[in-house]
Amino acid sequence: MNHFPAVDPIPLPAPVWLLKALHIVTLSLHFIAVEMLLGGLLVAAVLSAGRSDTARAVTANIAKRLPVVMTYVINLAVPPLLFAQVLYGRALYTSSVLIGAWWIGVIFLLMATYWLLYRFAARVESGRSAWWVGLLAWAFAGLIGRVLTSNMTLMLRPEVWQAMYQTSATGTNLPEGDPAIPARWLFMMAGGMLFAGLWLIWLGGVATVAADVRRRLALVGGCLAAPMAVVEFVLGATVRASNPSGIVATMERNWMYALAREVWIAAMVLALLAGLFAIIVRRSPALLAWAAALVAFLASASMTLYRDGIRDFTLLSKGFDVWQRTVVSNWSVIGLFLVLFVAGLAVIGWLMSVVARAQKTPAGKEVTA
Repeated sequence: MNHFPAVDPIPLPAPVWLLKALHIVTLSLHFIAVEMLLGGLLVAAVLSAGRSDTARAVTANIAKRLPVVMTYVINLAVPPLLFAQVLYGRALYTSSVLIGAWWIGVIFLLMATYWLLYRFAARVESGRSAWWVGLLAWAFAGLIGRVLTSNMTLMLRPEVWQAMYQTSATGTNLPEGDPAIPARWLFMMAGGMLFAGLWLIWLGGVATVAADVRRRLALVGGCLAAPMAVVEFVLGATVRASNPSGIVATMERNWMYALAREVWIAAMVLALLAGLFAIIVRRSPALLAWAAALVAFLASASMTLYRDGIRDFTLLSKGFDVWQRTVVSNWSVIGLFLVLFVAGLAVIGWLMSVVARAQKTPAGKEVTA
């Protein structure tokens, strides 16, 4: 029995391979911003309760950047969601309706998280107690992640849709009994600490940060990145094991997904080495800083590609073939879109460089967007 709604008669405006490539690229960038937010927020919230110079320096450097990171989290979430709707709408729309109350609630959780980030940064800057504000914002962000994980996993389980709807048609229930949901959620939440460590190592190499602060950032970043690379490796294996073994084995016979797995493992090893190096030398040379940024991108891109394979092969085993779609390509429109897409990425890169090059005031405080 095919549980999926009928295919939309409107043809796709671009080849499936192009839409999937754009989806993976934009989702990889979104995941980097998400992990920076989750990890950076938790680190800053915990350290804001400390009174040492290191705790204050690291907290101040993270807190003021979090609202900026949140803008990238939100804006980089839109393109991959739209591409996912085009490619997987028959599954994604159904699962979204089944948890509709929670899905709509994400909007309000985002608004609350965004407001709390500004309050957290303001309280840190003024020297007031801020740890509880940071932890509350982190809890809201984690709840958003739980809803998103539930939806993206539920769309792969059409066999439970009818039972969920019969239990409640109000969209207030989240799916239960699927081991992949907690495994995926923990993988992303713990990954935030790894990416926060790599982010701090990168900040430790930013020239506009005072030299003594850079050393503290590099040390804390190394202390996070090294152990969390090991933790992520274990959690990654748990996520892999939570999927049907037959689907995983079939998927990994495809060279592209097998390579993605190997690249991700290599990224974890490099993250471990980068963290250990930062701990030993207690600083972050420019080469190490940019190596940390590259490792973060490789980890996110390879994980996203592997995740995409799990989705495609799981849906294929249940009668949904994403490649079987009618395509009527309008290459003039596609070309214009790609030009604007590359230009948009260039603008994002430029804006990030402006923040990174922010000049210090005579008092030694940084001026940043």
